[in-house]
Amino acid sequence: MTPRTPCVDLNADLGESFGAWTMGDDEALLAIVGRANVACGFHAGDPLVMRRTVRLARERGVAIGAHPGFPDLQGFGRRRMDLDPEELQALLIVQIGALAGVCQAEGVRLAHVKPHGALNNMACADEALARTVVQAVRAYDPALPLLAPACSALERAALALGQPLLREVFADRAYQDDGQLVPRREPGAVLHDPEEAVAHVLAMLQAGGLITRGGRVLPTPIDSVCVHGDEPQAVQTARRLRAALVQRGWLRV
Repeated sequence: MTPRTPCVDLNADLGESFGAWTMGDDEALLAIVGRANVACGFHAGDPLVMRRTVRLARERGVAIGAHPGFPDLQGFGRRRMDLDPEELQALLIVQIGALAGVCQAEGVRLAHVKPHGALNNMACADEALARTVVQAVRAYDPALPLLAPACSALERAALALGQPLLREVFADRAYQDDGQLVPRREPGAVLHDPEEAVAHVLAMLQAGGLITRGGRVLPTPIDSVCVHGDEPQAVQTARRLRAALVQRGWLRV
């Protein structure tokens, strides 16, 4: 069967080091992926890390996106927060603008926005929150693509409001039958084996949709595949996934 989305790119969440604390192997991943989601200093990253990451991405021809999250450095942006919509929009605009400013200083343009962590997960399930997130991106730039999980409220909000959209799937995460990610606290939520992650992605591309833990296929276009940069096996997974996708003619190179 020919996949519904014959060409995708690979993306990774990068720039998540902070001060003396190092997270992930950004340099190695930037030699593999085509799209980098750079932390904007609220859940991870700092101004120096942001600039270094943008510079490395520019040197390797990698598209650069803002990766804004909740203001939660201690929790790495993975703790739920209940914020007023106006406050949340302001927080997102500030983060997008900060990364865009770094990009301008390095002679490149911001290519997309992808929400991080708990904010992303919550907005995937909550229609009102999803709309708030998309409205923040639109307020900053109505032409800036949103990189959003396929089959999510974020996807629906972008379509409803007319924001450009890229749909992503996760190589290293399992899906529930409603299309939401399996919570990290549950066994099997994160696919630690690179071969298992590669098989997961190839199966979704072949089926033309998300494949859930219960065996359902949720049809969707797929534009990008995410490998989480903070996982210890991220480089190995990304390298094997890239090779498998290139071999099948499914990766934009």
